[in-house]
Amino acid sequence: MDDWAVPWWMLAAWASMLTPLLVGFLRSRNRKKDKLLPACGKAVVITGCDSGFGKATARHLDSAGFRVFATVLDASGEGAGELRRTCSERLTLLQLDITQPQQVQRALVEVQAQLGPEGLWALVNNAGVCVNFGDIELSPMSNFRGCMEVNFFGTLNVTKSFLPLLRRDKGRLVTVSSPAGDHPFPCLAAYGASKAALNLFMDTLRHELTPWGVHVCTILPSSYKTGQCSNTAYWEAQHQELLGSLSPALLEDFGEDYVGETKELFQQFARHANPDLSPVVDAMERALREPRPRVRYFAGPGVGFMYLVASYFPTALSNRFLQSIFVKKRLAPRALRKEAAAASLGKETAAHRRHDSNNNDDETDKVK
Repeated sequence: MDDWAVPWWMLAAWASMLTPLLVGFLRSRNRKKDKLLPACGKAVVITGCDSGFGKATARHLDSAGFRVFATVLDASGEGAGELRRTCSERLTLLQLDITQPQQVQRALVEVQAQLGPEGLWALVNNAGVCVNFGDIELSPMSNFRGCMEVNFFGTLNVTKSFLPLLRRDKGRLVTVSSPAGDHPFPCLAAYGASKAALNLFMDTLRHELTPWGVHVCTILPSSYKTGQCSNTAYWEAQHQELLGSLSPALLEDFGEDYVGETKELFQQFARHANPDLSPVVDAMERALREPRPRVRYFAGPGVGFMYLVASYFPTALSNRFLQSIFVKKRLAPRALRKEAAAASLGKETAAHRRHDSNNNDDETDKVK
């Protein structure tokens, strides 16, 4: 073999990595040439429109000509009031807590009554919560149950309720999930586990709904300023609630300073989140209007690269990459710091003993 020849296995590895990227790039170019479907007359239900992605998407789709049913948790709240003031008469506000089956059924009846014989073009599952930050061992079970109740079971109930309308119109099912459902971000286990369940549910549903002509799409946003991101009081309240829930033994092992650093890192990450929600809103609209919608839409910078690293790089490198772009813990738990200090002290003591032993040997040699 010539010195400059590339081993066959390396060529095969690069081909396996680059082929999906090339195919995805070509498909993306073809999709950009597709003419978007008209919005006029198409009805869309969007959950979680009090703020963030839901409110921004409801306003945008209304201005594009969709007939929007925007569900809000608080019908008298600021977000609902803003939608009433800024949107057209086509938009209908529905009070809905997606964790309450009776409210879901009431919303379904209301939508059916207003649509009459018309079908429902799309359901956009946007409502969701992230109620925890911290190590799994430190997070109370209520955080895990809370995330699952809203992000998975609530979305599941809404989806099952509205599916007959979607099947009748061969419409679209669009769900806002998170990369945390596919990647092990530190300190986001409760949220990530609920999104992982949601991702698998949607992937399975996509296969089941293909014969019905219903497209199922998932939106995967990067970090954006939504909800309580900029609310310092919220972060402090979460921090104090977490400290109050810890047993003395756990607090001793991890330390208040360790828990405090986690809170500060989350606050810092939230402060640097992107305030421009347009990439997510654009992804939502494309999922609703592209003739050949994608299975997944990466909404925001860096998300596609994150999935590339996780798919084609060794696990050790992908884990290090995830830790570098999220919360970068510098402080070890208190118990580990004590162990490290004790080990360091033991090494110093052993070194002093060896030094003293060598000195004694030298003195003995001199006496001889």
